[in-house]
Amino acid sequence: MLKTIFKQIGSLLKVLGIVEMIPSLVADIYGEWYSAAGFIVSGAIIFCIGVSLNLLFKDAEEPRQTQALVIASSAWLILTFLGGLPFYVIARITPLEVMNNFIPTNAGYDVSSLIYFKKPIHCFFESMSAYTTTGLTMTVHEPSVGKGVLFYRHFAQWVGGAGFVVMVLAIFKQRSDRSALLLFGSESSIEKLKPRIIETARAIWKVYLILTIFSAIYLIIGTYLILPDYPLSENVFDSINHAMAGQSTGGFSTLDDSIAGYNSAKMEMLYLLPMILGAFSIPFFYKVIFLRKFNEFWKDAQTRSLIFAFVAGSAIQSFLLFKSQIVPTPVREGVFQFISAMSTTGWQTSNIGTWDWKSVLFMVAFAMFIGGASGATVGGIKMIRAIVIKKEVMWQISKTFFSENTVRKIKLNQKSLLPEEMNDEFSKAASLAILFFVFIIVSAFVATLFTSERFSFADSLMESTSAQATVGLSSGISDPSMSPVLELIYIFQMWAGRLEIIPIFALFRALLHGLPFPIFKKMNIL
Repeated sequence: MLKTIFKQIGSLLKVLGIVEMIPSLVADIYGEWYSAAGFIVSGAIIFCIGVSLNLLFKDAEEPRQTQALVIASSAWLILTFLGGLPFYVIARITPLEVMNNFIPTNAGYDVSSLIYFKKPIHCFFESMSAYTTTGLTMTVHEPSVGKGVLFYRHFAQWVGGAGFVVMVLAIFKQRSDRSALLLFGSESSIEKLKPRIIETARAIWKVYLILTIFSAIYLIIGTYLILPDYPLSENVFDSINHAMAGQSTGGFSTLDDSIAGYNSAKMEMLYLLPMILGAFSIPFFYKVIFLRKFNEFWKDAQTRSLIFAFVAGSAIQSFLLFKSQIVPTPVREGVFQFISAMSTTGWQTSNIGTWDWKSVLFMVAFAMFIGGASGATVGGIKMIRAIVIKKEVMWQISKTFFSENTVRKIKLNQKSLLPEEMNDEFSKAASLAILFFVFIIVSAFVATLFTSERFSFADSLMESTSAQATVGLSSGISDPSMSPVLELIYIFQMWAGRLEIIPIFALFRALLHGLPFPIFKKMNIL
């Protein structure tokens, strides 16, 4: 029912309101008073809306399965739209001379990127990119928006990585564990770590926080050793923000040219680890950290496959760039960009818009499309589905050599499945992969109608895949001068990619048939 949906969205808005007010502390530290006011005002408005919805619909029933899907899809759309409010408010209340004071000395440009957020659509785009951990941005020159806004962008990615619904479940008690399970499953692909879903949600955030703190300390120490002359205050600020972006596989950066801004091969090597950690599943880390199951490194199918893919894919990507003779350092750029693409982090050290089509297509098809592990904060179809599809294909080939009476079980990630069970898993994996592919191709073709002639179809394909797989690597199409139609297409793709498409269909079907949802009784496919 509508009451159930609004009640749950109210709880999510309360969390969003608090999230938006936290960056005001950072803005205060750096004396950015207009930004601080913008965060407080925006957060207070959204928090009050959330409280009002909770009070108005406090007696609403607990959500059912189909309602959980609609709650997830509609909530993410509303949350990301309102998540853009601080950008808009800050851009509107900050005087131009104050904006331009954020521009670093000798930066080579004289207009702050805050000015772009005077357009609501750019705010929506930036917020959707942040909370879905995509990393495409309207912030042309990152240092020119101020420390408060920079922190908010990364903090939003970090919160969105583990998920709003998961955070609400960890904070607010649900009346029944069944409703909590339904809400959890509508947003997250993470397996249950504890007997109760609320305990699982808290365990997820515990692991997530530990990994983020580790990455921040690792980056602070590493940056200090590699760049001892780099100001310590900047080192700490960069490292904390990049740790949040890395663990959430979000890919925003505090630097003007992403990680390339350090202009250091050693720094690029340093940043490989946070991307790789973000690509592994949270249940894997939970088993290693808390259960001391170190054999998961080779027993867990996703982790094992990812390690192989990172090594083999980086080698092939480097070879393709070497053959193209386009980039000056093919190994350096090939390794970093392939790992960035497959982990769906999206940090950039190379001008991908100048790459040849073979190098781009390989990265799109074998890194961005697949992505990291299910149960991580990554995008793409997820490694487990790629494994399932491969297993099914191999099974179909090998079974032609068996007799009719042969009954063979199939091993999948430490579980034995009968052929019927494997076929069911394959159907689910293949269906989502096909939907994912169709969305990308259609969006890429439509995008070519609204892009400049200097961009090829390969550029459009990469940008669409980047948005759909929540990667954030760009061929240069995404910027404030892009067509509003194209901007809306990418916003839709980021939204659909974060929720893995099915909840989007649930929402559209509900809207087409009207609310409440009697039609959901017939929705066996969902």
